[in-house]
Amino acid sequence: MTDIITILYAAIASGTIILYATIGEIITERSGILNLGVEGIMLMGAFFGFYLAYSTESLLLAIIGAAVIGGLMGLIHAFMTITLQANQVVSGLALTMFGTGASAFFGVSMVGKTLKTSFEAIPIPLLNKIPVLGEILFDHNILVYFAFVLPVIVWFVFNRTKWGLALRSSGEEPLSSEIMGIKVIKIRYIATIVGGVFIGISGAYLSVAYSKLWVEGMTAGKGWITIALVIFANWNPLIAYGGAYLFGGLTQLGLNLQKFNIPFPIILLKSTPYVFTLLFLLFISIKGKRSNLPKALGESYFRESRG
Repeated sequence: MTDIITILYAAIASGTIILYATIGEIITERSGILNLGVEGIMLMGAFFGFYLAYSTESLLLAIIGAAVIGGLMGLIHAFMTITLQANQVVSGLALTMFGTGASAFFGVSMVGKTLKTSFEAIPIPLLNKIPVLGEILFDHNILVYFAFVLPVIVWFVFNRTKWGLALRSSGEEPLSSEIMGIKVIKIRYIATIVGGVFIGISGAYLSVAYSKLWVEGMTAGKGWITIALVIFANWNPLIAYGGAYLFGGLTQLGLNLQKFNIPFPIILLKSTPYVFTLLFLLFISIKGKRSNLPKALGESYFRESRG
């Protein structure tokens, strides 16, 4: 029982990496902008977060720095795809290549270093005493706790606020939205930047709170998994919980199966969550279109088309 609790606890910590990035990508895509630069933004957030945490020993500055670099990369993507009307797929892939190369280049001096300080677990009084659930859910650091409530906040904004309605409308019918007085370009800019902020925080969580070290390419494809999990969640931030923590659980299960004396090649164990993601995407492609897929996702919007 103790081993199972340990795996589930680790699944929450691991899944939080994906959850932040998935929420960021959902915000971006619901506005109609496809961002395939998640992997690159995560890597830049991971590097800058670690660098600032190591050099200043300020965890707050590390998270803020990662959020800023994520927002800046989101701004670049927004400028390229909204203002310059560049192909969204090409722009996103360029961001990933840039982030991968730049983080590797600037991060050389940080390889092998570990943080002197990191986010400590904060047990929640009373709740952490609940049998099993208390140990799994209520003995984490503050970034994990914020990830618990973030999807609810985003869902509320999407469904209970005028700005959320405007954002969803921009991703569905941008021309009609513009005619109704919604500033589609402004909405898409904000959504892409905010999405980049959360993706950057995801990277910082990975290097500063989870691994507590910097390794070149440490995201190991999690940015691409994020894009798949957005589809898994049907662009619904609440369902993103399940996708993120399922991925985290599969990752930890693959790493811990040997504890249960189950003979299985280690390489295949590590690939378990990625294989599951591929199988899920295959299932989705066979099943057909998802209900919440933004109709204008990936399509450029020309304000001049109103006339």
